[in-house]
Amino acid sequence: MAQFVRFPKKGVPRIPSIDFPNSCAKKMGTDGVSFSETILDTIVQGAFTIDLQFNITSFNRSAENLTGFKRSEAIGMKCYHVFRADICKSNCAMKKTMRTGRDVCSQQVTIKDIDGDDVQAIVCTAVMRNDKRKIIGAVETFRDVSSSMRLSRAISKKYSIHNIISKNEKIQRIISTLPSIATSESTVLIEGPSGSGKELIAKAIHTLSKREGKFVALNCAALPDTLLESELFGYRKGAFTGATSDKLGRFALAEKGTIFLDEIGDISPAMQLKLLRVLQEKEYEPLGGTKTLKADVRVIAATNTNIKEQIDKGSFREDLFFRLNVIEITLPPLSERREDIPLLVHHFIEKFIALKQKNIESISPKALNILMSYDYPGNIRELENIIEYCFVLCQGNIIEPDCLPQRIMESSQATCAQDHLTVKAPLISTAESAMILTALRMCNGHREKTAEYLGIEKTTLWRKMKKYKIHYLEKKKKLPAPEILLHK
Repeated sequence: MAQFVRFPKKGVPRIPSIDFPNSCAKKMGTDGVSFSETILDTIVQGAFTIDLQFNITSFNRSAENLTGFKRSEAIGMKCYHVFRADICKSNCAMKKTMRTGRDVCSQQVTIKDIDGDDVQAIVCTAVMRNDKRKIIGAVETFRDVSSSMRLSRAISKKYSIHNIISKNEKIQRIISTLPSIATSESTVLIEGPSGSGKELIAKAIHTLSKREGKFVALNCAALPDTLLESELFGYRKGAFTGATSDKLGRFALAEKGTIFLDEIGDISPAMQLKLLRVLQEKEYEPLGGTKTLKADVRVIAATNTNIKEQIDKGSFREDLFFRLNVIEITLPPLSERREDIPLLVHHFIEKFIALKQKNIESISPKALNILMSYDYPGNIRELENIIEYCFVLCQGNIIEPDCLPQRIMESSQATCAQDHLTVKAPLISTAESAMILTALRMCNGHREKTAEYLGIEKTTLWRKMKKYKIHYLEKKKKLPAPEILLHK
């Protein structure tokens, strides 16, 4: 009998190395199909095996469906003539597995089907051994993720502008003003809690502007006055002990571009005065220098504190505030834009799939409910860290509640105990379901037009509507509002 390593109970299993006794590997069934092919046909994903010369020795039904090649055509051919992936020549997963004896898991590839069309897939490989533990070949499984990637791109196009991901009404209003703000030369003050995306807004303004220089950022709170001055304005040789040569400051580096001064509310009164001169006169002097330099720089400042309160306390200059606050942008915390959490979770999952090469497809409704109920004192940055934590701990392909940090679980339990309420599932459980529902609304429920808009097959749309339990009738006349029934 063939021996398999036992699969874990949760998640998508890694492909185990397979021990094939020589007699068993050659045994044929009554229909002429080998024993190994019978095993592979039970796998839902595409799967095939090769010998040491990379000749295909078995090819399952799912592999036929995904590649377009028939089993009779594929067997005996070189795997790279059938699978035709972008890694076949330079970074073959099968070759790596047979060379090292180690599994390759969750590698993203692009393959060519029999018609020459691109198919995005996730592959996993493992070695096959005979009864003497000698490697006799390898097995590879692969899964089509093309529709998921098309949906992801559609989601990004709909809700992402210059890396700002949001469907929140306040954020959308801010985004709509950015082109007008960008064309002006006025200073901008962005207020909002730490981690709420202030630098992304600043970068978007710079990108939309016609300024030819660089975008240069500096966290003012991270440096004491003496270092902050030299960082902003630069210094001349001999200005202080250790200054063995001239150094350009951030203003010089941002010439004809934009300088982003983060945490501007934390600088000292002395630095406030020097910065005021730059804003008023458009000029500055490097530390230890005697020549005044002109500054053609757009200034965007940001703060996580209430500067008006600091003015009342006497810790911030009112004249500097009015120089900075020509255009004011106020970002809400993530706790006030919870409808963005599913979109951001989906975005960060896609990001860490690419960075960590780990096959995590989505988050369970229960885990998403917990994230929806959390207050996020660290805002979007904290949510990103939470998803990265989940990628470290999650052993399956779905993020479950037990993958979340303990503090998130404790906070959720405390909230439920305090309010005597259970956290209800959000109306839109995932960014994918949100995009499907949006497309259905745009196309008045017409399935074929919706599928075309999303760039997927009509059958794929139907399957995903069934998965998320989306019920939306085609609007030939006025109909009741659509609803999504979540899995319990």
